[in-house]
Amino acid sequence: MNGLSFSELCCLFCCPPCPSRIAAKLAFLPPEPTYSIVTDDTGTRGTLHLTDRAEWQFSDRELESIEVFYTRNKRGNRIACMFVRCAPNPKYTILFSHGNAVDIGQMSSFYIGLGSRLNCNIFSYDYSGYGSSSGKPLERNLYADIEAAWQALRSRYGISPENIILYGQSIGTVPTVDLASRYESAAVILHSPLMSGMRVAFPDTRRTWWFDPFPSIDKCSKVASPVLVIHGTEDEVIDFSHGLAIYERCQHTVEPLWVEGAGHNDVELFGQYLERLRNFITQELPSLTAS
Repeated sequence: MNGLSFSELCCLFCCPPCPSRIAAKLAFLPPEPTYSIVTDDTGTRGTLHLTDRAEWQFSDRELESIEVFYTRNKRGNRIACMFVRCAPNPKYTILFSHGNAVDIGQMSSFYIGLGSRLNCNIFSYDYSGYGSSSGKPLERNLYADIEAAWQALRSRYGISPENIILYGQSIGTVPTVDLASRYESAAVILHSPLMSGMRVAFPDTRRTWWFDPFPSIDKCSKVASPVLVIHGTEDEVIDFSHGLAIYERCQHTVEPLWVEGAGHNDVELFGQYLERLRNFITQELPSLTAS
């Protein structure tokens, strides 16, 4: 998300003021699809075909551990879903909402690596207008997309909310916070979250206007699940102050991870990232559940 000049903002709001259009101009950058899904005769199961742009880092054996299929959101869009089996008997499945300018094809190798290291399966999906998902990338579609993914994960795989960890990264924190404000789960992880679209474009914004897209700052206080916030202190896209404000507004937070010197796209390269996630999932969550 890049900042807009005052004149550009006025043009956006006056022709006419439409929050979904503002959100689209501020945030969405769907890449050229890096995969395709070929479904069987029933249309319920698919085969994943990755392009070279997906930069797959594993063998065909790992590729076979990935299940793909389509579901429909309540707005009628066809949503591409990916279930990555990373562990034989995992306690948790991570419902991962990825960042901007990527799709689940590009993220597939990362999911394999992350899930195997955390002993968790990972379920992900593409937003409307991303990858093989139909429709347009709009704020209201984001919320419908994650709702469809949540329902598919629960109904298709029989996974209970107490065994689901919601993980949102960057723009993916927007639907994650929205879903977490309405459903309780095992935990919520917010990686480089934003307070709202206006606060990203105009850092001096101190209130949520009616046309402000992605108002996570007003929803996060309704999240009942334990929340881990992760943010790089040198984030050049979503300022560190956003993560701090979200952390302070949430009701049930655990110790956050502020990654010194990390920007927006390199937090995962720091050793404390994986260490903090592993400790949270294997040590803190079981004790929180027991209490």
